[in-house]
Amino acid sequence: MAEILVTPQSAPLDTTLEIKVVGLDPDAVTTVRATTGDRAAEAVFRADERGVVDLTRHAPVEGSYDGVDPMGLFWSMTWTGDEPGPTLVEVDGVGKVEVERLRVPQGLRRTEVTENGLVGVLYEPDDGDVHPGVIVLGGAEGGLHQNDPALDEDNAALLARYGFAALALAHFGADGLPDDLVDVPLEYFGTALTYLGDRRTGVVGAGRGGELALLVGATYPQVNAVVSVVGGGVVTQCVGPGTRLLEKLDFEAASWTYEGRPLPYLPYTVPDELRRRIVDGDPVPLALAYDLSDGIPEDTEIPVERINGGVLLLSSGRDHSRPSVALSAVAERRLAEHQHPFPYEHVVYPEAGHLIAGPPHRPTTDLLVPGPSVLFETGGTPGATAAARADAWHRTIEFLSDQLGT
Repeated sequence: MAEILVTPQSAPLDTTLEIKVVGLDPDAVTTVRATTGDRAAEAVFRADERGVVDLTRHAPVEGSYDGVDPMGLFWSMTWTGDEPGPTLVEVDGVGKVEVERLRVPQGLRRTEVTENGLVGVLYEPDDGDVHPGVIVLGGAEGGLHQNDPALDEDNAALLARYGFAALALAHFGADGLPDDLVDVPLEYFGTALTYLGDRRTGVVGAGRGGELALLVGATYPQVNAVVSVVGGGVVTQCVGPGTRLLEKLDFEAASWTYEGRPLPYLPYTVPDELRRRIVDGDPVPLALAYDLSDGIPEDTEIPVERINGGVLLLSSGRDHSRPSVALSAVAERRLAEHQHPFPYEHVVYPEAGHLIAGPPHRPTTDLLVPGPSVLFETGGTPGATAAARADAWHRTIEFLSDQLGT
């Protein structure tokens, strides 16, 4: 009798699962499907001479992804229009197996952080030891994602399972914080570093959070490692108030302040093609708002050479949200010119889009995402973005472990 085997059946979200179907007839053709109710993917496989379909060794004949990929059915999921439900692996004519993919791994302690005006959530191993700290910063959503409030909590929780005290920190758009990414004081992040104490500490950020991670590291010597994902070594213009994209782009102000002074920034531009897309309701590649043709003003460059530790820059070659390769190259150049005494690296994923941050094996098929009265293009292909996300996640963990010690 044919049977579905999933190992492990319960595991943290970033765990690679082994999915097999055994007991089939040799060369039998069968469809394997993964679903969470609201999303689903499927692929057709041909059993080997032993009557086995093994997703760790076999490529599908056809389906939602190509090539051998144990987690292909998970990152290639698309919306179904149904309600969310349990995660299931199903095989036509065989049955189904429920899989538990833990957003918060077992063995962690969760603490809501509200001291001294901070807004965050700390996850750390519940073993009584003092662990290296990691501050986890979101992007233009402020750190506690507006569409999914648990998103950066998930990132922090999954980092904590590797031996870190991970603080998911909001920096605007929450009670007690600025409403928008406008004039956010860097001293707030200094307060977060003080909260984490004397332990070795890193900062991880994505998008605007990746820019911020480098800026915090360059400002505070307590930071011993920085990971900037699709960020960049340039301070860019604020994300202003308003419900429409042009309102936000036209609001000229700094994103960050230090000692009461706004930091110089690279301003947005609104070229004709960007304006046309917004007015016509076409998908918007926000990277068009960054005009680098005349060079980058030196006073907007982040002095990353001041970072008291290693720097990992992760960029996407087909990032339609921001020119992360070019912006991160600025940081890479400064580190090289100043012969940075700590390890640094700039990794570029040529075919990936903007959404490479965070734990792997989540769907990467949403190439268009909601923005202020527009749809944003994120760029890249789902497969390349999924592969980049998995590699970036593993590089981040290895880098932080090496730089901070776990």
